Amino acid sequence: MWWTKKQDTKHDPYAAWRFRDYRLFFIGRVLSSMGYQMQSVAIGWELYERTGSALVLGGVGLVQVIPVILLTLPAGYVADNFDRKRTFMFTQVIYALCALSLAVLSYTHGSIFLIYSCLLLFGVANAFNSPSSNALLPQLIPVPAFTNAATWNSSAFQLASVVGPAVGGLLIAVQRRATGVYVLNFVLDLTCFVLIAMIVGRRRDVIHRVSTHPSIKSLAGGMRFIWQNQVILAAIALDMFAVLLGGAVTLLPIYAKDILQVGPTGLGWLRAAPSIGALFMAFTLAYSPPMKKAGIALLWSVAGFGVATIVFGLSRSFWLSLLMLVLSGALDNISVVIRHTLVYVRTPDDLRGRVSAINGVFISTSNQLGGFESGLTAALFGPVLSVVGGGIGTIVVVLLAAWIWPEIRRLGSLQEVVDG
Repeated sequence: MWWTKKQDTKHDPYAAWRFRDYRLFFIGRVLSSMGYQMQSVAIGWELYERTGSALVLGGVGLVQVIPVILLTLPAGYVADNFDRKRTFMFTQVIYALCALSLAVLSYTHGSIFLIYSCLLLFGVANAFNSPSSNALLPQLIPVPAFTNAATWNSSAFQLASVVGPAVGGLLIAVQRRATGVYVLNFVLDLTCFVLIAMIVGRRRDVIHRVSTHPSIKSLAGGMRFIWQNQVILAAIALDMFAVLLGGAVTLLPIYAKDILQVGPTGLGWLRAAPSIGALFMAFTLAYSPPMKKAGIALLWSVAGFGVATIVFGLSRSFWLSLLMLVLSGALDNISVVIRHTLVYVRTPDDLRGRVSAINGVFISTSNQLGGFESGLTAALFGPVLSVVGGGIGTIVVVLLAAWIWPEIRRLGSLQEVVDG
């Protein structure tokens, strides 16, 4: 069989890396994510420079999440019934076109409406990219390597989130404009397209089609599956509400310019800080034995994320703020690995696209709507109260989750989940 190349992956920190297709997948996603992170820094800095409005910053998240919410069910159906690799590649082309359009708008000082229009199209592509790429992964590696792949996938995103913002902030500081950032993102998206095109993967005939024609029942299959699996539901909901309330990333341009006064270079490092912590945690988890009490670790990590967010909101020291963002990223990555492992392992292959789409909309909702919530509350009450209140809300969410879903407290080793 295709997986006999590496059967015993239990104690191998590089288990997923033994497979060529996974290496291409990993590198491609790193490059694409790096470009997106650079673009996010550029968008935030450029819009705040031009408008000085926290609400405009919040609107960036809102306009990107609307298509993800509206297209969740059909995107999951497409991922389960059509070629996942081709869908992934098509969305990369859309990403590249959006980046190129943003470069033109930045160079010509185009209207905010047109910038938002590009971000809306990016959101449409993202609605299909996330479930197709997540559902493609199990076609590249065997089941015993899923936990290891979840850890490395998280590290891929975090690596991109370290390098991307730092490079983006530096380019803006050197060029005194964001145009070059968008151009570089365009190149990275096309490179990802080429790498994904080189993937062979498993034969398509082992992936079962859901049905010939979409129906409400088939489209809602992923939502029904999550609802019936309370541990997955709890992990997803906990992560969503924690990031929805506790995220401070959207307001970092305000902190960098007005509160900490560190400019675009400082903004790049502030944006990179959570991912530095997450990347460190990813390597730690890859080399550590499986968690014996994953549920308790999940609850404590999200609560710690809330505490770090509160301290960041109150800080007036750049270095303390940077440290708290590093800590928040490290703690958040624990929940990411646990959630992704549960979704990968407990979901049947013919449902992975739809379940990944539901999981993706939870993530996008928390990140993008969380950004809108932060921008709105900052416009009404100020950035400090917005961030501190979000951190307090995160801790309250942890207490409620532990009470509503006692199953999460009893979740044991993730390796037992894989072996089971």
